[in-house]
Amino acid sequence: MTGEGVTSTKGGEPDGGAGGSRVRRGRRWIERWDPEDEGFWAQTGERVARRNLVASVFSEHIGFSIWSLWSVMVLFMGPEYGVDPAKKFFLVAMPTVVGGVLRVPYTFAVARFGGRNWTVFSALLLLIPTTAAAIVMTPGTSYGTFLAVAALAGVGGGNFASSMTNINSFYPLRKKGWALGLNAGGGNIGVPVIQLLGLLVIGTAGAAQPRIVLAVYIPLIVAAAVSAALFMDNLGPVTNDTGAAVDAAKEPHTWVMALLYIGTFGSFIGYSFAFGLVLQIQFARTPLQAASLTFIGPLLGSLVRPVGGRLADRFGGARITLGNFVAMGTATGVVIYASAMRSLPVFLVGFIALFMLTGLGNGSTYKMIPGIFQAQAVRRGLAGEEAAAYGRRLSGAAMGLIGAVGALGGLGINLAFRQAFAATGSGTPAFVAFLACYVVCGAVTWAVYLRPAAGARPATEAEAGEETRRPVYAEV
Repeated sequence: MTGEGVTSTKGGEPDGGAGGSRVRRGRRWIERWDPEDEGFWAQTGERVARRNLVASVFSEHIGFSIWSLWSVMVLFMGPEYGVDPAKKFFLVAMPTVVGGVLRVPYTFAVARFGGRNWTVFSALLLLIPTTAAAIVMTPGTSYGTFLAVAALAGVGGGNFASSMTNINSFYPLRKKGWALGLNAGGGNIGVPVIQLLGLLVIGTAGAAQPRIVLAVYIPLIVAAAVSAALFMDNLGPVTNDTGAAVDAAKEPHTWVMALLYIGTFGSFIGYSFAFGLVLQIQFARTPLQAASLTFIGPLLGSLVRPVGGRLADRFGGARITLGNFVAMGTATGVVIYASAMRSLPVFLVGFIALFMLTGLGNGSTYKMIPGIFQAQAVRRGLAGEEAAAYGRRLSGAAMGLIGAVGALGGLGINLAFRQAFAATGSGTPAFVAFLACYVVCGAVTWAVYLRPAAGARPATEAEAGEETRRPVYAEV
């Protein structure tokens, strides 16, 4: 499958080609890709993009499962492992750190090697942390060894950045919210799926059989790589542009969105990794009892991520994001009350609601990124394809930086829990800190993207000539 009607290369020669495109060797390179052209999109583009999206979701799904592997492995680590709760929080935080850092080079790997090629390679790379975990998961292994192997699982977090950057290039701006939300949501579901598998293993084979989980994922990793090889394509027009990375890093909006993404995705991944430990420590749940609850929040949060993208497509990402942070603050207030009162039913209601809101916010914030840079292009006087090209260039580079910083929010959450439990024996102080973070994120969203600006230049060409006091970025 080369692209079903789009221009591809065979044996290094262009099969009809668009002038000025780079010609690549290999049958899996598409040399002409213009999703903003509605005729092109309707005739062939949508079908090709959808096929790539499906294979991308599968690969990213497995990547997320391996990234969150140690949130499950710690449930198998009883007293015989000699790892106390504080060390467990740090253990599940290690993949978060590595995954966040890897998101930057993974972002640019797509243009350097091709989306299909890199997806195959990055999927196969997941065999390393999975095999290593199977070797070391036994009582008597040193804590340092556990930390090193947990760090290897960070490669699963890097997969998200390359996958999102790749799918961002396949879809037109008007459909990015849904496509990116679906891609990310399908990937995020990898977290509750591996947690459900952990529950199944603990409930049937017992807490002494963690290697069964790993044995299931090794063939799934191979299947993800094979799927990418068979059904994905490389986009020739997507080029590595180190200048774009520099420009994106200089753009204040990149860092504003990184802060907002800490509040949404950082919360999602941090809570996903820590939920089981919080239930065990604060509410004295057994590993089986904790595992039977841990998957619910990540599952619902993953399922609603595409909804957040869809709502952002319709009503504007900034509006949805602001409302979401207000709701997250409210849910966190419920969790603080339940945590202080040690009421498990109320805690579960508040925490699962918080999980769902992190998913909605993930979808709306990622929709904002391409919209912001498209609006920036218009404000710079660009129009048409020139504006679209500027938006794609900057948003693709910014996604890697934003994703990396946002993922590190998961580290902050686990370290906050570790400190709160060590100091007070309760997670309440950590939740108070998270509430403050959501208040700041909501205030920043309003101030930067929704606050009315008198005499502001319109965000879209259609609004040219309007003399209204309105938010410049309301539609992003």
